[in-house]
Amino acid sequence: MDHSRLSKCILAGQGKVPADIVIRNVGLLDVMTGAVTVTDIALVGDRIVGTHASYRGDVEIDGTGRFAVPGFIDTHLHIESSLVTPLEFDRCVLPHGVTTVLCDPHEIANVLGAPGIKYFLDSAERAIMDIRVNLSSCVPATSFETSGAQLEIDDLLPFRSHPKVVGLAEVMNYPGVLNLDPGIMAKLLAFQDGHMDGHAPLVRGTALNGYMAAGIRTDHEATTADEAREKLAKGMAILIREGSVSKDLEALAEILDENTSSFVALCTDDRNPLDIAEEGHLDALIRRLIAKGRPLHHVYRAASHSAARIFGLKDRGLIGPGWRADIVLLDSLEDCSVSDVFAGGKRVTPDLFAARELVPAVGLSSMKAKPVTGDAFICAPKPGQNQTPVIGVKPGLILTFREEATLEVTPNGLMPDLERDVIKVAVIERHGKNGNIGRSFVTGFGLKKGAIASSVGHDSHNITVVGANDADMALAVNRLIEMGGGFAVAEDGKITADLALPVAGLMSEEPFETIATNLEHLRKAAKSLDCVLPEPFLQVAFLALPVIPHLKMTDRGLFDVDKFDFVN
Repeated sequence: MDHSRLSKCILAGQGKVPADIVIRNVGLLDVMTGAVTVTDIALVGDRIVGTHASYRGDVEIDGTGRFAVPGFIDTHLHIESSLVTPLEFDRCVLPHGVTTVLCDPHEIANVLGAPGIKYFLDSAERAIMDIRVNLSSCVPATSFETSGAQLEIDDLLPFRSHPKVVGLAEVMNYPGVLNLDPGIMAKLLAFQDGHMDGHAPLVRGTALNGYMAAGIRTDHEATTADEAREKLAKGMAILIREGSVSKDLEALAEILDENTSSFVALCTDDRNPLDIAEEGHLDALIRRLIAKGRPLHHVYRAASHSAARIFGLKDRGLIGPGWRADIVLLDSLEDCSVSDVFAGGKRVTPDLFAARELVPAVGLSSMKAKPVTGDAFICAPKPGQNQTPVIGVKPGLILTFREEATLEVTPNGLMPDLERDVIKVAVIERHGKNGNIGRSFVTGFGLKKGAIASSVGHDSHNITVVGANDADMALAVNRLIEMGGGFAVAEDGKITADLALPVAGLMSEEPFETIATNLEHLRKAAKSLDCVLPEPFLQVAFLALPVIPHLKMTDRGLFDVDKFDFVN
């Protein structure tokens, strides 16, 4: 902003000179009062300069019959989990009205370290949407798995002053906070005067008090209304999450009302391109919340102004003079049907995306695992142990559960029990550090044959594979190694579907439309194995996340998150 531009903003706001763009005769939703006023909206550069009046503009757009709402803000996600690069994510999601995202690049940071964060910041500088970055606080997430990198406070501080950085990303190691872990304490101390994002699944009572006393103010891990209400009562902002795997909207919708909407925001954490194509992004959450009877303008407030306030983005979240020109035009408020988007005053068109400067991909040689044979997945019985611990998976939850099974013992170790839906799971270290393989059993997938493998394995992103037989598990894993990462489905000795993700083993350089098509093929291939989960690939990915209760699998073995130690 210079003197000339500021002068034009002031004069155009008074109607003394034409604005750059005027949206005429549009129904403006006031997210504070719920009032809808038919008006012109005048823009100069990236700033709104006039509402509730008539204006002239160099470009005039007819808004008759449409409604204007503030641009949507996704308050927590990992762009890597969309399986496309940040600039392709920009092209995929911005047309759904998402003008700002707050991302934590800890997926790529766990693989590549600081260069992964730099790649995201470089991409953010070239994107049309405003991609903001919270600096990854837990790389690795715990000391109980092998990651490709380790980030201490000295690795993060060089990025802190970057204009795209908001603060410290989700502090997942909540036991480390409560037990005063030196590395976690150093990061908390360094960000006491800034934003610190929370991650506190099932943390309640005085443990929650201690966690919040560190200065952490948000949480996206509440899975029940009761948990969310306790956190709200203690001053914690709740981010209602609805992604491809983590689906908490149904349980949390009731907490969003006229009393709480200023302290509630929305996030996806995360959605893949197929789900975005079929359902939408934040627009899908808004539609569902309104359909469930949540007060309409309070839903839009949570999606915009509340999100901006919670994260200290003081220039956006309202449509009024002086505010950032992030505007979504809707054909229907109730259906959140997006017909036009303005991001920083720019009308979103294909040409806008085509004009961006591309960022070279990184991490194209990050897959360092060696090929395996079926023998790698033999699970030896433990002496004197009749019952085998089994990870229990439920659709729509990244929470897992501890179950037990009595399994047949053969010369090839413990065997799956397909009749009772108990199959094998393994995590293979892929960063070239030690070659570890952790092995156990899981239930909830429904597989009667074949195997599913993924190099997306939150958060350390080793290879995770589930399967009904060892040979297909090895085949799927070896296909991932050959592709440099991705997803693979094997059945009866053949690869029936795959998707290469060579950018750090997490993302493709292909267009999001291509990824959506490939995901359809993968889902069909998984269903042919009798898989019962609607999103099996990201569900596989979360089996290896040892900061989410209750039982998880790492390359070092089966992990009890409640005890924060390995299962004996």
